[in-house]
Parts: sequence; structure tokens; C-alpha cells
Amino acid sequence: MSSDETPNVPTPRTSREAVREKAQQVHAKQSRARIMRRIIIGAVAIVAVGAIGTAVTMAISSSVSKPVLSPKGLDGDGIVVGSVSDMSAETVPTTPVPEESGAGEATSEPAPTATPTTAPVDVHIYVDYLSPGAGDFELANTRQLAGWINEGAVTVTYHPVAMLTASSNGTKYSLRAAAAAACVATHSPDKFYAFNHELLVDQPEVDSPGGTDVELADLAVAVGVDSAKVVRACIEDQDYITWAKNATSRALEGPLDGSDDLVLTSAPMIVVNGEAYVGSLKDPAEFSQFVLTVASETEPTPEPTTTSSPTPTETPAS
Repeated sequence: MSSDETPNVPTPRTSREAVREKAQQVHAKQSRARIMRRIIIGAVAIVAVGAIGTAVTMAISSSVSKPVLSPKGLDGDGIVVGSVSDMSAETVPTTPVPEESGAGEATSEPAPTATPTTAPVDVHIYVDYLSPGAGDFELANTRQLAGWINEGAVTVTYHPVAMLTASSNGTKYSLRAAAAAACVATHSPDKFYAFNHELLVDQPEVDSPGGTDVELADLAVAVGVDSAKVVRACIEDQDYITWAKNATSRALEGPLDGSDDLVLTSAPMIVVNGEAYVGSLKDPAEFSQFVLTVASETEPTPEPTTTSSPTPTETPAS
């Protein structure tokens, strides 16, 4: 059967126009998508820049509003101990004395004891509160140092430093303890020696976390600091952390207070009239002899004398 009607088949031109129109629609859609992406990226960038600006502003404001604090009443970076009257005989360990043998003779030479001169011997003790050596020196020499200080024979200056900051499982105990000591020295100087002593005779182990700031503040209160709330806030807010860092850096660069050319090489480090002590940290007699020797070499005035107990004599058997 034939028909005069033309079949409804699109011509090539109509097909091309449809494809072109569809392509234009796709292009327009993609253009809109690109524009939206650009808008979103721009908005995110603006927010990010704003956040960075806010963070920088807050950081600057924080640094301006909280200046670096420095302890008061220090001699350089050192804490001078004027007296130790707050330390009773029960709290200060005695200096070891020679024991008698079965024959009644002393097993070692008696420890020399310094007596005052017109020019006190200048002793600087650089101490890291995590250092086992610092604890050994404190236990061995506390009693004779306390006696010399009270007699006016020596001037003792403690320098808290933080050389073992990385040896406390990330808690920075050395640094925090040094800052805590500065808090006590600033707000309750009469109790510094007692606080310093307790930190050294009851030390945490190296590579252990050590005490928290709250525990350090509790210890300060336990030794009887004045203005306990002020001292606690100073320790727990870490007021002198930056000072402790800077003081350690200054000691490492040198020269050390009390010397012409020494630099901090270890903690503890004891400097007597400008000379570093390199003897045993556990032998009070050796340290006492070093003090006497240095005093005689550097002072034109009469040097400290030594006193010793008489050699015991054997009593004849009846």
C-alpha cells in the first residue's frame, strides 16, 4: 500500500540542532557547576583566612597580655640562701663521721669543718631536681652547708636549671620543678632552702613522669610557705617556666655566675670561688677540703681552719 505522506524522520539539520542544543545545555550546566565551585572555594578561603587571622590575633594578644615573668629577689639567676634557721636538726641529715674499728682506731680521717673568715667563701650550686647526682650531693653535704651558712663562713647560691627536661616521659619535670623553686624563692624566700631540700631528697626516678604541678604546690605548702595561695597559683600556672628555660640557656652559654669562663656542663655543678668542684658528690669530707683549699688560694685573709675530733685511745682492760 502506498501513501503520499512523508515519514516523520528528522532531517540531518534537525538532528544537528538537537545535539547542539543539548551540548549547550551541558555546557551551561558545567559552567554553573564551575561557578558554584569557585564560589564555594572562595568562601572557604575567606573563612580560612579569617580563622588564621583570628588565631594570630589571639596569639599576639595572649603574648601581650601575659608577659614573660621573672622571679624577684634573685642574684643574677641564683637564689641566695641567707640562713637555714627553718631547718631543724631532725630534718637535716648529719654529715657522715668516721666509724671506729674494733681496735679503737678511726677508719678514716675526720671531716674538716670550715669556720668563718672575714671574706665568706662563694659557693654556687647549679641543680637539676631530676638529677640523681644533685640528690647525692644534697644528702651528703646539707648539714655542713647549713652550718657554714649560719656561721657566715660561706655564701651559698642555688641555681635551678633544667638539663633533664626530656627525661620525664614528656612531663618536663625538671623544667616545672625549677619554675616551682623560683615561685617559692619569690613569694616565700625564707622557705626556699626547705623546699629545695625536699625536692632533692625525695626525687622521682629519671625517665618517670615526676610530680604534677599540683603535687609540687602541695609540697611547697607542706614546708610552710607564706602566702600559700599565691605560691600555689604561681606553681600551677607555671609563671616562671619561660624564665627557667632562659636561665638554663644562659648557664649553658656561660660564663656561670661566680666564675670568669665556666659554662654549665652537668647538673649538679658546684663552683667555689670561681673553681668547679670535680670530686665525689657523696663525700662531704672531700668537698669540705676542696672548699678550704680554694679559700686558702683565693683569699688573702686568714683561711678557714679545720677542727677534728681527737683520735680515740684504747682503754686498758682491767
